[in-house]
Amino acid sequence: MKKLIIAIIVVWTLVIASAVVVGVVLLTRDDDSTDADDDGAPSPSPTTPTDVSSSPTSPTGPAGPVPAGLEEFYSQQITWEPCGENECGTLTVPLDYADPTGDTIDIALELAAATGERIGSLVVNPGGPGAPGTNMARDNDFYFAPELRAAYDIVGFDPRGTGESSPVDCLDDAELDTYLASDPSPDDRAEVRSFNEDGAEFWAGCEELSGALGSHVSTIEVARDMDVLRGVLGEVKLPYLGFSYGTRLGATYAELFPENVGRFVLDGAVDPSLPALEGSLSQAKGFETALRAYVQNCVDTGDCFLGDSVDEGVGTISDLVDSIEDEPLPTNDPGGRDLTVGLAFYGIITPLYAEDYWTYLDLALEEALDGSGDTLLLLADSYASRENGAFTDNSVEAIGVINCLDDPFAISTDEVPDYFDDFAEASPTFGEVFAWGLTYCEDTPFRTTEPEIEIDGSGADPIVVIGTTRDPATPYQEAVAMAEQLESGVLLSRDGDGHTAYNRGNACIDAAVHAYLIDGVVPADGTDC
Repeated sequence: MKKLIIAIIVVWTLVIASAVVVGVVLLTRDDDSTDADDDGAPSPSPTTPTDVSSSPTSPTGPAGPVPAGLEEFYSQQITWEPCGENECGTLTVPLDYADPTGDTIDIALELAAATGERIGSLVVNPGGPGAPGTNMARDNDFYFAPELRAAYDIVGFDPRGTGESSPVDCLDDAELDTYLASDPSPDDRAEVRSFNEDGAEFWAGCEELSGALGSHVSTIEVARDMDVLRGVLGEVKLPYLGFSYGTRLGATYAELFPENVGRFVLDGAVDPSLPALEGSLSQAKGFETALRAYVQNCVDTGDCFLGDSVDEGVGTISDLVDSIEDEPLPTNDPGGRDLTVGLAFYGIITPLYAEDYWTYLDLALEEALDGSGDTLLLLADSYASRENGAFTDNSVEAIGVINCLDDPFAISTDEVPDYFDDFAEASPTFGEVFAWGLTYCEDTPFRTTEPEIEIDGSGADPIVVIGTTRDPATPYQEAVAMAEQLESGVLLSRDGDGHTAYNRGNACIDAAVHAYLIDGVVPADGTDC
């Protein structure tokens, strides 16, 4: 199986947006919780406010510039209808922006109205690629602090090809179960043959079930959709908060529409200049760092069940994975699934996204060492948006289609061993899995029609870029690189563990984000929290 998840950027919201029961509801956290290393964090040092105010213009007509030929899309009126406590609607956009008179698709929207004095609409993106974004509006009280919810309408959207926005499709649920359970690191010729066959079958399914849509779900096209949304919402300049892959989307928007950039915050930033190979190496190193931080915490608490040192603890986990590859662990899954090595991999990396979830990894690993795969399977299912025997969205299919449109780099399975040394140096624990992931795009039938761009966002208002020092999925160095590449980039750093920084217990980060998004006060470049 050619693992779609290890295709540059791992979906982060699939971890924190899913409720998994492990005796208690997994992935809930107290509003007053703080990272241990964030205690006493200094307040950010603001600079003078700049003129980057959001427009509270009522959406009675398109705001700001309208590209030629797209007038009808920018002039549309969204019909908002009640959906739970929020309002939902759809935005119509061209399937192919080079042919705006051709086929169209609808983008699913959800809006959580401002609870206080509204200053505008804040468009948000959770990451991925492949994750639907409407859930961020639906669960806005989880994702965003009260100050932000008071000031803005929170507008989430499912990017084209995901969620309810003309989702791409490749496999049915049973086939996807088999796909995710497969060995991500084949060891012999028979396993390599099966690995290749599974990859070819996946892409054949995508081509059959998704058709022309599969060539039109690139990040550039999503950024163009965002600008249509900006105009329709009545924002002359777009306020935006993007996480993880959402930072790549935000940076792409800034390159295409710099004059339309409003108050932008990009949290858990990626390096948009990194080719697929370097990006995969960077992420492999990030997950190794996160795993070792987890084990170090276990050792520091005393009497660690994994061992008396970090190396011993990591070795225990590696040996466990090897044993699961030889003999999958039994579970109480109603569908009769065992915990395979592929599912064990996802179960282990899922809690590494947030320090708050390490206790669940403790539980899962202790169970697995005692011969039960139940909690690791629950964690793997959370990662894949699988609940009650079915997948709740298409994120594990869409991520690969989108990534391979953005960067179709691939190597053949014969070439994979040539990369083992580099990946072993980056990640002794996960390196081979990431190396095999380099083959993922080899059989893709889709090619983007959008031109390649280099991102510097020249002409945009200040863009706040946030990095966390021990972020597994988007390593800190990538945030540094993005801030340097963006002409107006401002780097804000969080010293801590887990993926992304905002609303995760660091008062310094939250204050800086609120000061910018709400009051237009740009933090000093290089602020450390």
